[in-house]
Amino acid sequence: MVRGDSQVSEVLLSLDGVSRVFGDEVKVHALRDVSLEIRAGDFLSIVGPSGSGKSTLLGLLGVLDLPSSGAVRIRGTDMADLGDAERSRMRGSAVGFVFQQFHLIPHLTALENVETALLYRGLLAGRRRQRALDALEQVGLGNRHGHTPIQLSGGEQQRAAIARAIVTDPLMVLADEPTGALDSQNAANVMDMFAELQSPERAICVVTHDPEVASRTQRRITMLDGEIVADELLDVAGGVR
Repeated sequence: MVRGDSQVSEVLLSLDGVSRVFGDEVKVHALRDVSLEIRAGDFLSIVGPSGSGKSTLLGLLGVLDLPSSGAVRIRGTDMADLGDAERSRMRGSAVGFVFQQFHLIPHLTALENVETALLYRGLLAGRRRQRALDALEQVGLGNRHGHTPIQLSGGEQQRAAIARAIVTDPLMVLADEPTGALDSQNAANVMDMFAELQSPERAICVVTHDPEVASRTQRRITMLDGEIVADELLDVAGGVR
């Protein structure tokens, strides 16, 4: 590890000695004794070849799965100590997801798609709509709020998906190959947007196979064979500090 950030900020999410094993008769060790802290203000990427454990790590960071051993904690709370309903509520409030394929609902407008993240939160319809519109404005899509996904470009669809991820004001935005379906210019635009969305209170975490995308972040975690083999701070040119 070469991480040596002198600035101390709140640990939002941590993995402590986490392993994940799949299978009964034939065991596959997808993660081996992984420890990681994601702090408020982090803008980081997770990279590694296919089979390195990125997807498994993503599932644990997003509280979509639990480890075979070790602990996943959000603000100090061990996810294994919570029931399914409590864990779902924690996931919904702490993590905003962005995916490669956007996952927008075709018959809903951009505004309505963003609003779906606020359903079942006890908000009045007018408040939901205003928050969704504010999120779209934040990603530069306010003037397209009435358009359905088919009426939006790929870059605009991803921006709508990002708005949906941030409308709940999560502690962390977790993006899984968010530029994989985009051309190079739209990919650069999305990474610019993530940089703008970074704040002292929120972490942005991008899982990617693309070295160019990873170079746009401030911290790069490299995985190999289910282990973290490097945790590096990057300079503005994408080099290691």
